[in-house]
This record gives sequence, C-alpha cells and structure tokens, in this order.
Amino acid sequence: MSENIFWSFVVIIGAYISFRLFKRILNKIAIGKKVHVKRLFYIQKVFEILFVLVAMTVIAFVWSVDLEGISLFASSLFAIIGVAMFAQWSILSNVTASIIIFFTFPARVGDKIKIVDGDNSVEGIIKEISLFQIELIDSQENLILYPNNLILQKPVIRINK
Repeated sequence: MSENIFWSFVVIIGAYISFRLFKRILNKIAIGKKVHVKRLFYIQKVFEILFVLVAMTVIAFVWSVDLEGISLFASSLFAIIGVAMFAQWSILSNVTASIIIFFTFPARVGDKIKIVDGDNSVEGIIKEISLFQIELIDSQENLILYPNNLILQKPVIRINK
C-alpha cells in the first residue's frame, strides 16, 4: 500500500516536471516563431490534457486497477465520444490541425496571406489563429473565419509587405 502511494507520488511529480520542461520547449518555439500568447495557451492546454491522461494511466497500472473494468468503461466512453465526433468530426480535425499549424505554419498574426481555392480564394491579414480557425481581415474590413483543417489542404501564399 505505502509502496503504491510512493510510486503514485513519483508518477505525479514526474509528469509535472516533464510537462514543465515540455512547456519551456513550447515557449522557446513560440518565441522563435513569434506566436501570439493566446495561441500558445491553446496548444499548452491540449498537451497538458495529454500529460494528465498518461499520468492517470500509469497510476492505474501502479495500483493494479482491474483492466477489464477500465477497458469496459473506456470502450463505452469512446463509443459515445466516437458518435459525437462522427457528428462533429471537424472539431477534432481542427484541433489537430491547430497543433500542426503551431509547429509548421509559415505565417503568423499580422501577415497578409492568400488561401488559393480556385474561384473561392481568400486574401487578408491574419488577425488571430485560434484552436478551430484562422481569422482574416480582408481589404473591405470583413472578418473571414477559415477552418484550420481546410487551411492545411489548400495552398497558402504569404504576401510580402
């Protein structure tokens, strides 16, 4: 019993320290790419949730939790989430695309871009890059919301100032 408490404590401290180190790495990347603080916050929260889930899984193994019960609960939960995500698949794909954009997108807030989509091309200045969409201001001062998952599928031209 006391050994389980000790190892649980070690896992929690290890997860906390690992996340703090990972957060520093994300901050350095954000500074290097001149990423907006709000956008960095979103990415950090996604990874924080992942670190917590991993830590909870390891603690479950430390305490020898019955895997049949957990797997039944998890499969039921994932079935419900799967149905919800199938109905709203774009939510998950936009969050995933947001993480990819954080690490690889060549433009940042304040840059003028053109998203090439045939007759439906969009051009504007990036106002915000959020967890679900990129906000652009066009030449007529209109706000254009472009989903993150679609921006990865289209050619993007960064227009020099």
